[in-house]
Amino acid sequence: MAKQQNKGFLLRLDPEMMEQVETWAAQEFRSVNGQIQWIIADSLKRYGRMKKATNDMEDKRD
Repeated sequence: MAKQQNKGFLLRLDPEMMEQVETWAAQEFRSVNGQIQWIIADSLKRYGRMKKATNDMEDKRD
């Protein structure tokens, strides 16, 4: 099976939001990038846009 490659893109966040993401990431022992990936994957799952986890960003504590 071929390894899935991530697609990069530019994301602009206001300083307050970025600070909150950084704090959250540190609390969860993730990088900021990993935290943003987790937030997006969790949101897609919660709103029925993603049937199952497509990577290991899924939170195992659900």
